[in-house]
Amino acid sequence: MWLLHRCSLWRATKPINCWDNCGTKFGRLSFEVIKKLTDTKYDAIVIGARCGGSPTAMLLARKGYKVLVVDRATFPSDTISTHLIHPPGVLALKNWDLLERVTATGCPPIDTYSFDFGPLTISGAPGTKECPVAYGPRRTVLDKILVDAAAEAGAEVREAFTVTDILTEGDTVVGIRGHSRGGEPVDEHARVVIGADGRNSTLAKAVDPDEYNQKPPILAAYYSYWSDLPVDGRFEVYSRPHRGFAAWPTNDGLTLVVGGWPYAEFEQNKSDFEGHFMKMLDLAPAFGDRIRAAKREERFAGAAVYNYFRKPFGPGWALVGDAGYNKDFITAFGITDAFQQADQCAKALHESMSGERLFDEAMGEYQRKRDEHAMPMYEMTCDIATLEPPPPELQQLLGAASRSQEAMDQFARVNAGVMSPAEFFSEENASRIFANAH
Repeated sequence: MWLLHRCSLWRATKPINCWDNCGTKFGRLSFEVIKKLTDTKYDAIVIGARCGGSPTAMLLARKGYKVLVVDRATFPSDTISTHLIHPPGVLALKNWDLLERVTATGCPPIDTYSFDFGPLTISGAPGTKECPVAYGPRRTVLDKILVDAAAEAGAEVREAFTVTDILTEGDTVVGIRGHSRGGEPVDEHARVVIGADGRNSTLAKAVDPDEYNQKPPILAAYYSYWSDLPVDGRFEVYSRPHRGFAAWPTNDGLTLVVGGWPYAEFEQNKSDFEGHFMKMLDLAPAFGDRIRAAKREERFAGAAVYNYFRKPFGPGWALVGDAGYNKDFITAFGITDAFQQADQCAKALHESMSGERLFDEAMGEYQRKRDEHAMPMYEMTCDIATLEPPPPELQQLLGAASRSQEAMDQFARVNAGVMSPAEFFSEENASRIFANAH
């Protein structure tokens, strides 16, 4: 399931510039638009206050920018998410001085990634010395921490605020129109509006950015939470032909269990998805016994998602997180990706708003870095989501890896986003794995 069947190499292409700058900071924008931008109340408005939006707002506010972040939800609140933070995402929390807040909630660390393929199991350490573990905090916990951090940095946070329209001057986004619950409509203007409002982003719908590398839904998956199902700090993955599931610990002594089947089976299974889910778990009999001795504490949630990249910037706007790039959640990289993109997007916007670089130059680099970093994991994720058995040559490599702790650690780090798939599956490294197998 969470196995890279093959490494697809991707070559970056030059992004299309949305602004014809002609050597000026504002390009060919009209005087009226320039005046609107320079007279705005905010430097940035962020739509969406969860894992992409609040960190972006926080980082910009820490740079001294006047930031407004809005969300239709109030916090704490839940959202559909498998909420695993791989070590690179944990490192971001550490760099933002927020990791201790997460650990203070009692969320247990995950120090082992275990992949059960039936005939063999690979168990390794996913992280590095700098950040050795992963965490799986509930979104009710994590998102509240992020929202509070944005507010503490100086961002204005408006909860229960619905954006109804994106304001434009010509082709340039200049603000938002929206309202609080029961409130009158208000207009707010900014130098840049950032969409961090997920797959169905209001901003993305308004600006209609180019999409590329799209793939249809591949996997239908469901998850819930069980008590009395200890996993002892492990991210447990079980891969079976056309079925896959995983479990890891979260807050309040609960364990998240997620699993699914090919999207082609969605319609035929949806009337009794719980029965199919439990039957799937019996494909690993020991795990099936464990979960039947446990207690399910919450309703099931499920999803099947469209896979895409969107151009993440244009005149007066930017996209971060799932609003700009989304893939199947089988590899659980949504939060980690959002954190890394928040860092990159905030850096690029600072370079632009401070006058260091032209907007499309700084944001073009943001797009290139995002795509270069994300594309291998995107292809890996979409390949894994098919739930097809690994080909014979890969089975041989995994068999050899299972006899070397060094190789098992490497495999865990690939699935944690710490080691590149290209490096692990290189001819040189594969030869080393076979030579060290014992």
